[in-house]
Amino acid sequence: MIEDEKSHALLSASSSHKWLVCTPSARLEEKFPNKTSEYMAEGTLAHSIAEFKVRSYFLEPISKTTYTKRLNKLKKEELFQDEMLLHTDTYLEFIKGEALKTSNRPFIAVEQKIDFSKYVPEGFGTADCILLSGDTLHIIDFKYGKGIKVDAEDNPQMKLYALGVLEQYGLFYDIRNIKMTIIQPRIDNISSYETSKESLLDWGENVVRPQAQKAFMGLGEYVQGEHCKTCRAKGACEFRAKENMKIVEEIKEAQETGIVSNINLGEILTKTDGIEEWLKNIRDYALEQLLKGQEVPGWKAVEGRSNRKIVDIDKAFEILEANGYDQAILYERKPITLSQLEKTIGKSKVLDAIGDYIEKPKGAPTLAKESDKREPFKISAAEEFKN
Repeated sequence: MIEDEKSHALLSASSSHKWLVCTPSARLEEKFPNKTSEYMAEGTLAHSIAEFKVRSYFLEPISKTTYTKRLNKLKKEELFQDEMLLHTDTYLEFIKGEALKTSNRPFIAVEQKIDFSKYVPEGFGTADCILLSGDTLHIIDFKYGKGIKVDAEDNPQMKLYALGVLEQYGLFYDIRNIKMTIIQPRIDNISSYETSKESLLDWGENVVRPQAQKAFMGLGEYVQGEHCKTCRAKGACEFRAKENMKIVEEIKEAQETGIVSNINLGEILTKTDGIEEWLKNIRDYALEQLLKGQEVPGWKAVEGRSNRKIVDIDKAFEILEANGYDQAILYERKPITLSQLEKTIGKSKVLDAIGDYIEKPKGAPTLAKESDKREPFKISAAEEFKN
């Protein structure tokens, strides 16, 4: 969900994967600005379209003419892309399907503000879609990003919203079962997770409440992990720097035998996993400091490499053609990529039309942890013979 909770709630649901693990990080992040990006703005627009479609279908039915007018207004936004219509349809169709499964007409709320401050100081957020029917609560979340796959299983953000919904609607509905679903259509990810009311309340009371109290007060211990990737203090965190430098020192002090054994190689890879990303974060932070006019001993900001470009390409080529140069040597014609094609006319339409002509070749081998869900890379007999 795209929401403004981060700029208002210290302990937001969307950042709970950080403060539930590394409790002091919430107060540390306060010292750094919450940056926005074009990708986030894109997601916000896609969410607006998704909300409009669900609201128009379930809550505020409007005429076809009014629907088209309002949708066209959203389509005029600078970051609008045709694929947004396809992906928001996937979200709407899923909700329609879930509503049809219920034995009676379900209660549906869209972009509902949720208060879970009973467990988290000043905790609140906005749920994309809430569906209540009988003894079941179903929270459905639309995620437009495609960089990181988001799983609904034990997802703390979704569970915090479920706790809030129990508080707000528990008097009106005898909720016993909790279902949470994440719709991430750009990577064909629909992930669901179910739990009981008792299990959720136990988590809220015995895990969330004590951790949230520590986080709100800036107490507890720093913990390095996957959550560091989205922390605003990732390049400036002293604890993270010390942890990574400890690893470097351990490797430096290891016994020298000339060649690293495979056993030691695995150990080094495990220990240093994440150091490359940390170094990039450190460099980015150092550059930010230098650009602010701060001093970083031994380092300076310089102008990076850039490529020449034609300022007004239409005018420039017009002049070239006027000077006798043929269009054949000025322009090249090449087909757009499969990704561009799917973005332009829609993934399902491309698959229907030319699916027989699309193949996914075997990817090149890449290093991964043993816990990775992908199958180990196997080289074919033909490739082995070729090598």
